[in-house]
Amino acid sequence: MLIDTHVHLNADQFQDDVDETIARAREAGVRRMVVVGFDTKTINLAMELIEQYSFLYAAVGWHPVDAVDFDEEKAAWIEELAAHPKVVAIGETGLDYHWDKSPADVQKDVFRRQIAIAKKVKLPIIIHDREAHEDIVDILEEENAGEIGGIMHCFQGDEAMAARCLDMNFYISFGGPVTFKNAKLPKEVAVTIPDDRLLVETDAPFLAPHPYRGKRNEPAYVTLVAEKLAELRGVSYDELASQTTKNAERLFALTEK
Repeated sequence: MLIDTHVHLNADQFQDDVDETIARAREAGVRRMVVVGFDTKTINLAMELIEQYSFLYAAVGWHPVDAVDFDEEKAAWIEELAAHPKVVAIGETGLDYHWDKSPADVQKDVFRRQIAIAKKVKLPIIIHDREAHEDIVDILEEENAGEIGGIMHCFQGDEAMAARCLDMNFYISFGGPVTFKNAKLPKEVAVTIPDDRLLVETDAPFLAPHPYRGKRNEPAYVTLVAEKLAELRGVSYDELASQTTKNAERLFALTEK
């Protein structure tokens, strides 16, 4: 049994078959899922989904690409939603230097503000990092994010970056890219992560694992991520599934939710 720690069942790509997608995930052994909201529309949909399904949980935050749209009202709204018993994290938030909608200084400010919210409400934070490795870790260290810890979502950094994140109580999560044939770095890093800090995710509908690369991802495919990690780390699938599930339960305090 697995926990998909990062899925966007609230994305437009699932609007016509979200119930069937959830059913396929459950049949594949995906026990629980964390639905991540990152703007007004997706946060609202995530909150609707967690009311409909007992085994779904939500993370609420503001995506760095849309940082220019963040304001005090949205910050207060995210803080208010964090009181919901099935909201288990703040995020995803972070930095994204691939797109240019939001200037880097605006992204950094919004990132710091959400770290502050996470610390205030005492929830872990889910980090989005695209082409911003050094700035991400620097800000996490400067803001003492280790007080609450969280997840380095779909980790793409090197072993040195992972070590700095681990020192701040962060978990390292791997998704579809670790299964890609040409993805040397994620595979190398995946074998170095301590057993008690490893997580699995899909980021569905994005980043589908091999052999579905380029197609719509879905939470059932987290099993393929787990299979590849088990192979790389030289453990059985059941061991990997059990360990990552325990880790997710610990981080999100799911036994108490």
